[in-house]
Amino acid sequence: MINIGDTLPATTLVEFMDTEGNGCSLGPNPVNVAEAAAGKTIALFAVPGAFTPTCSAQHVPGFVAKADEFKAAGVDEIWCVSVNDAFVMGAWARDQKTVGKVRMLADGDAAFTKATGLTLDLTGKGLGLRSNRYSMLVKDGKVVQLNVEGPGQFTVSDADTLLAQARA
Repeated sequence: MINIGDTLPATTLVEFMDTEGNGCSLGPNPVNVAEAAAGKTIALFAVPGAFTPTCSAQHVPGFVAKADEFKAAGVDEIWCVSVNDAFVMGAWARDQKTVGKVRMLADGDAAFTKATGLTLDLTGKGLGLRSNRYSMLVKDGKVVQLNVEGPGQFTVSDADTLLAQARA
């Protein structure tokens, strides 16, 4: 499992772009994790699935609501990672109104999730291999805070906890 002090996995995530801008084309675009995190402070959180109850009602909305506070605390970007395809993450981004606040990054084949060791096997529930729920503060590609949830919990990976850590 990834730990504090470790570097983020050298993988590629995918982001769906609804509008063209900053050299990004419409549709799914690859995001090289190492390049995207270089020189930045990232508030990264991962969820078991897009459009799932806790993720949609609490996890993403918390980070969207606190986006300006994260910026004021020195966070350059907020990333939401989920084992879903880029089209689902794009639709979820529209639903959650994350544009300009949270980057919704798809880990379609779970490469990032497997590399972190933070997998959640929901095969018997019809969801397959997913990401565990967690949050982390990343500086220049290195993990400086890590908050991993226990099974079925949502107590330490929320926006308030990570924001307090970013301010410290």
